[in-house]
Amino acid sequence: MPILDSKGRLFGKINLLDLGAALVILLVIFGIFIFPGTYGSVAQLGTKTLPMEVDLVVRGLNVRDPEQLFKQGFSKGGKTNVIIRNQPYGQIGIKSIQELPRTITVPQPDGSVKELPDPRSNNFSRDFILTLEGKAEVTDSGPVLGKNKVKIGMPFELEGFNYNFNASVIDIRLNDK
Repeated sequence: MPILDSKGRLFGKINLLDLGAALVILLVIFGIFIFPGTYGSVAQLGTKTLPMEVDLVVRGLNVRDPEQLFKQGFSKGGKTNVIIRNQPYGQIGIKSIQELPRTITVPQPDGSVKELPDPRSNNFSRDFILTLEGKAEVTDSGPVLGKNKVKIGMPFELEGFNYNFNASVIDIRLNDK
């Protein structure tokens, strides 16, 4: 009896194409269950978790009554939801909120420029510096919140009961204690 007959069967019983397909399926199953790939993000490898403070600047937030904003939890000691690069991170603590004064530049007769308080009474635009505090994983390439690296200049979206606005990171401090 020949090893391979005229119809491509091995010993007249097993088709070579069927045998090849069965071997591929077995190798795939073996690869999935016996040697699974690495799970988790690359940022979790060789990291440590440290307390972090992030300073954010909010420019031109249009709000009629900032006190109403502060009464609904957007205040020192409160929490806010953070969205980084369209990925929800979760809640993070608000350490401080500093409202910046609105000023305008006024040219002087001698050619110099002075910065004076904005006299407009109908200006509903506010500027703030926020300090948020939380825990970040520190990798070789910087701090990570959730699965997103935190860098100066990147936007954070802050969301709460009665607000949703963007702010930019202006400073990052890690507390190595």
